[in-house]
Amino acid sequence: MRTQTPGVVRHPRPRLPRLLGVLTALGLILAGMCAVRPATVAAAERTAAAGTFRNPLNSGPDPFMTYWKGNYYLTTTQGGSIRMWRSPSLSTLLTADPVTVWTDSDSSRNRDVWAPEFYRFGDRWYLYYTADDGVDDHHRIYVAESDGDDPAGPYHFKAKLTPPNHASDFAIDPGILQHNGRLYLAYSGINPYQHNGLNIAPLSNPYTVSGNAVAIDGAGGCPEVREGPEFLYRNGRTWMTYSTCDTGKPDYQVWMMSLADGADPLVPGNWRQRQGPVFSRADDHGVYGPGHHAFFRSPDGTEDWIVYHAKTTSAFTYSDRTTRAQRIGWNADGSPALGRPLAVGATQDLPSGDPGPGAYWINDDGRSSGAGTVTYTGSWNSGTGCAAQCFWGDDHWSDRAGNTATFTFTGTRIALLSVRDTGNGYAALSIDGGAEQRLDYYGAIRTGETLQFLSPRLPYGQHTLRVRVTGEHDGQSQASFVSVDRAEVYVN
Repeated sequence: MRTQTPGVVRHPRPRLPRLLGVLTALGLILAGMCAVRPATVAAAERTAAAGTFRNPLNSGPDPFMTYWKGNYYLTTTQGGSIRMWRSPSLSTLLTADPVTVWTDSDSSRNRDVWAPEFYRFGDRWYLYYTADDGVDDHHRIYVAESDGDDPAGPYHFKAKLTPPNHASDFAIDPGILQHNGRLYLAYSGINPYQHNGLNIAPLSNPYTVSGNAVAIDGAGGCPEVREGPEFLYRNGRTWMTYSTCDTGKPDYQVWMMSLADGADPLVPGNWRQRQGPVFSRADDHGVYGPGHHAFFRSPDGTEDWIVYHAKTTSAFTYSDRTTRAQRIGWNADGSPALGRPLAVGATQDLPSGDPGPGAYWINDDGRSSGAGTVTYTGSWNSGTGCAAQCFWGDDHWSDRAGNTATFTFTGTRIALLSVRDTGNGYAALSIDGGAEQRLDYYGAIRTGETLQFLSPRLPYGQHTLRVRVTGEHDGQSQASFVSVDRAEVYVN
């Protein structure tokens, strides 16, 4: 898989002084690398763009994804309902219109709906999720059943999933283990080791718990949680991966244990612990808190992929968790090799069998992997001070009212990704010279490559998107800067 990790470094506005020396050195190196990109390289990238994509795939956390009959289906945590995104290509999931597949009128279980997952058993789909009445400790696990053979539903409520020995206990993050021809409910909840610890209970069918849950003492490098269990089946073993540490921390990460084929998963001693994280923060890529993940296969079934959420800030926060995907491999000992998290804007080949057509990027300096560019009016600052938080390590920014950045692109839709920060203000956006839309670039925590804007669908052809600096900001912001970093262009 070809990967391309965007560059490093930016803003003269005061930030992280103790890192300036390191960032400056990295900026000089990367600036030199970018400066020697000849026209032949750019042409090759334009050709390759048809089969490539960049993260994020979605602005929500806690992803689960399946490829089924020509489409990827994705869910993320949305809070009050379960929404699903469907697209024939990974490259266009970000532009897909969500479908609400589940809401509940029962006030005891229609709040804080988290971490939905969906599986096909027989000719029906089963949608597993956790919800409460507004009180976190009242989270319990539920399942809905599809009316037909479609992962997008419609669904009807089927059951509450409660092991007898945890009838009134907190429970979240359901995942289904399929082992030795039987089904098991794996989840995070009360056990002797953590408030959010790993538990496994038997199922007699997709919607009925048939026995007590057993607690699994998973290692994790921190005391807080063991959550989000997921499973891979290969090489004579079942591999259970799970997330550890508080999801608000930059050190949220993935650990792993395994179970031999034929072994009973309800015997804790049958699980073999792998020491150390198998997927964790990558500061040099600007990736923090990678976890709460799932696995899916490429359309032709030849590749294994991980979908997960991560952040572009090292701050302790539950915001800025966006959904990303990348291909995984397998080690010589038969265990999964999850690798290191790629930078959010890293260019990757689409999964094998994905029909594309892919998307292309436009960088703030005018370089593009397709038929696009950006031009400026007025005096803009530019540089390499934002490190891995910016695409190719550089961006433009201005607080001068009336300054404009105009993207010219050929396609049907454009997305803008850039820095949000405490010193950012309002921009006014217009498409093809039409009415302006006001957009606030302010963020209480500085984050990079944040999805700022996704245009409406347009007829295929050449279009313009103008970003105008207003020189205004809200009462929380310290200044009125607008950042220009990366655009993603979609061709259908």
